[in-house]
Amino acid sequence: MLPFQQLVLFALSALLMVLIPGPNMIYLISRSVTQGRKAGLISLAGVITGFVFHITLVSFGLTAVLMAVPYAYTILKAAGSLYLLYLAWQTIKPGSKSPFAGNARLAPDSNVKLYTVGLFTNMLNPKVAVFYLSLFPQFIHPEYGSVLTQSFLLGFTQICVSCTVNFLIIIFAASVTQWLGANPKWVKVQKWIMAGVFGGLAVKMALDKGK
Repeated sequence: MLPFQQLVLFALSALLMVLIPGPNMIYLISRSVTQGRKAGLISLAGVITGFVFHITLVSFGLTAVLMAVPYAYTILKAAGSLYLLYLAWQTIKPGSKSPFAGNARLAPDSNVKLYTVGLFTNMLNPKVAVFYLSLFPQFIHPEYGSVLTQSFLLGFTQICVSCTVNFLIIIFAASVTQWLGANPKWVKVQKWIMAGVFGGLAVKMALDKGK
């Protein structure tokens, strides 16, 4: 069993990870403001499932294989970059609505789509897999027992931290809908900022050498 202080130290590392703005945070905020807290929570369920996917790969050693095969990493990285570019285009394409506009006339996404986009936003981000692969070995020690159990324990800890922080983000994002809707100039600028952020993340991911 991992010592309590080891779990606390890992939890702090996980906290730093979730506080860094990225595709997951941006998507959760946009869905929460556009459709409300329920939509944000459904999206969060998709994001958490994506974490479970990555954690499972790490726990069974599959991520190590993925990172050891350059073409496999490249394919995943390319898929993630293309998806972020797609999100950037969806933000600024003619007739598009700002995800932060809080416009009641904006057609809501179905629960299935909310969950699916949240899932793939996380699954197609190779940096999540790299984070787990680089951090888990620093906290896992055979003398503490089953390596598989330790790995899942670390993953559960990270999910708890991420879920708590993102839940608070969703609550806050949904509460500012009316204020954002009352500032149309800010909303217009924000659409281009969002597109720039998505595009920048896509370029950064595409240029990242991984290891």
